[in-house]
Amino acid sequence: MFASKRSKDCSGFTLVELAVVVVIIGVLAAFAVPRFLASVERSKAAESFNYLATIHSSQERYHARQGTYADDLGNLDTELVAPEYFTVGSVAVPSTETDLETGWELTLTRVGASAGYGAYTVVFNHDGFDPVNSTIDAEISPLQTATS
Repeated sequence: MFASKRSKDCSGFTLVELAVVVVIIGVLAAFAVPRFLASVERSKAAESFNYLATIHSSQERYHARQGTYADDLGNLDTELVAPEYFTVGSVAVPSTETDLETGWELTLTRVGASAGYGAYTVVFNHDGFDPVNSTIDAEISPLQTATS
């Protein structure tokens, strides 16, 4: 009878033990959730980089054949699927160039919810990714090299 009474008193968790577990889970979540959201946004940003890299290589092939860059994406030799998370601008002449024979520029703008990063832009031109005119946060850029 003594043994059964003792096991009855010791069963379950105390309020302090439960509070400690809740605090530990809260601290872990405070660090994990922002990193997870950044990771998800980085994968969505990669969509824009892949799309623009395809445009870049197609533009170079077009330039080799025609002597100028295409002013319409429909003239390129690749089948493009519109990005899901970005709106596609139109091909333009960069401010550093005089016409489409010497350069081009295309901007993608993030639409919809972006985990707190806002409506950032990704710009590619005849040289590739343009970090000066892009507004993408370095934390979510697929090209980031620094570890955080």
